Amino acid sequence: MPATSENPFGRFERKFFDSDDDFMLIGDGALGGKAQGLAFIRSALARSFDAGRFPDFQVNIPRLAVITTDHFDRFMTRNGLYDRVQDGDPDDRIAHAFQTAELPVEIAGDLRALVRNVHTPLAVRSSSLLEDALLHPFAGVYATKMIPNNQHDADVRFRKLAEAIKFVYASTFFRAAQDYRHAIGRGGEQEKMAVVIQEVVGQRRGDRFYPNVSGVARSFNFYPTGHGRAEDGIVNLALGLGKTIVDGGVVWSYSPAYPAAMPPFGSVSDLLKHTQTQFWAVNMGKPPAYDPIAETEYLTQSSIADAETDGVLDYVASTYRADSDRLTIGIGAEGPRVLTFAPILDLPDIPLNDLIRALLETAEEATGAKVEIEFAVNLDPRHGLPARLGFLQIRPMLVSDEMVEVSEEDLTADGVLVASDSVMGNGVVDTIQDVVYVRPDTFEARHTPTIAAALEPVNRGLINEGRPYLLIGFGRWGSTDPWLGVPVNWSQISGAKAIVEAATPEMDVEPSQGSHFFHNITSLRVSYFSVHHSAPYNIDWQWLAGQELVTETNLIRHVRLRGPLIVRVDGRNGRGLIRPSAAR
Repeated sequence: MPATSENPFGRFERKFFDSDDDFMLIGDGALGGKAQGLAFIRSALARSFDAGRFPDFQVNIPRLAVITTDHFDRFMTRNGLYDRVQDGDPDDRIAHAFQTAELPVEIAGDLRALVRNVHTPLAVRSSSLLEDALLHPFAGVYATKMIPNNQHDADVRFRKLAEAIKFVYASTFFRAAQDYRHAIGRGGEQEKMAVVIQEVVGQRRGDRFYPNVSGVARSFNFYPTGHGRAEDGIVNLALGLGKTIVDGGVVWSYSPAYPAAMPPFGSVSDLLKHTQTQFWAVNMGKPPAYDPIAETEYLTQSSIADAETDGVLDYVASTYRADSDRLTIGIGAEGPRVLTFAPILDLPDIPLNDLIRALLETAEEATGAKVEIEFAVNLDPRHGLPARLGFLQIRPMLVSDEMVEVSEEDLTADGVLVASDSVMGNGVVDTIQDVVYVRPDTFEARHTPTIAAALEPVNRGLINEGRPYLLIGFGRWGSTDPWLGVPVNWSQISGAKAIVEAATPEMDVEPSQGSHFFHNITSLRVSYFSVHHSAPYNIDWQWLAGQELVTETNLIRHVRLRGPLIVRVDGRNGRGLIRPSAAR
């Protein structure tokens, strides 16, 4: 059944790329938040985006089919899984139980027909009822699994698609999702999962499939630098799949108002230390070890040297010239490659930044709010243009307008525990009487995975006691790269009401504003302090060491204060401070 004015989505007709409809439904239930967001922006682009301004770009929502929530209910009920997920099993046991269950017979024929006709990679994405809401977006809480879908046997392709769908279903009940729902006061009975099956934007290059550029753009920048203002927004770009960005990896960040401006590194040497060196792609080659409960089963990480072999660095890289200690745009010279995206940001040939700004403006007008968008760009292999931009996701952003004043003098006043002029959030919090912090005397980057694990039981105990807490650590919280910070997931620190990201000389990284972790921090109104190593403000570690000890390991400490802390954040200028309410 094709789309009509009454029903804007076509019924799945066992076709995919050959269908006139690019947004199809399998089922009669709800679409879930992510699919609704894609449907919304699809309509907004058709209604108000002036595609004629960018004739060399094809802008669209990558073709997709949505398995609606009624099939999730059938899957759960017929396999007796609602009782199983009440047992509190760990994630791997839940995932295994879902893998041994049978998908509803009503969708088997449609899924088999889909894989018979499609031989390119597919992204199998969550789209729960609660996902991508304004106040609680669930960014990255549920699973996405990409599959190569290139096996010769259609039965094998069907089995791999079914495994991916069941993995997404299982993620509804993983620990991180349960803890997130607990943090926002939503029970599991309120949640149901739809699944988006979507083409992956990109191109096959040998045994890898990936786009030239993935990006996350925000129309509001919590950490403006240089001439950029908060209202100018921020864009994060990465080579390859967007997993690098949303997992908090090393990316290129810039203000869309000043695309050619370099990030605030002290030297070219510093920039070389903080540039993307690996990228994610779908593995199209030798099948990996069978692991249907791993989100990255069919993903592979490769080096920038591999990308140069693939012939994709022309549009995204600059070259470091040691003889002049400077960067030159492109890869025409010999030297280390640096992913600055200068060929498409500094030069007028490919107007990607203008397109991003136009899309942010369209999305803001459509939602009436500040927004975050995710996208992927694939360029013509020889000439760059024509190019395709696939619009992957839209989320409204929560930006508070509460008036709180924090002056420069306040930051340096006596009795301040933490102060920073790079703070995300806005408002006053006076309910925190516990502090959990990474011990500065024993911290080393190699210990960050152990630190993440040690935080989990402390976090769970404080949640059970109803005690919000201040969390202090080093590097980028939530990064999947342990050398950039502590690789926690949300369930390990979900009780924190204020978070401090301190720096060391070896670990002084910019906050990753495009990460899913970061987005959930903002939506849950968690104040987020960034204290750079070279900043004039310090953390009073000595005062913390003198507070009442609750628990301690060789890597973290939990202390309890006589009275609550006062957290004040002035969101207009990014200043914030934390100080005890009781006299020292």
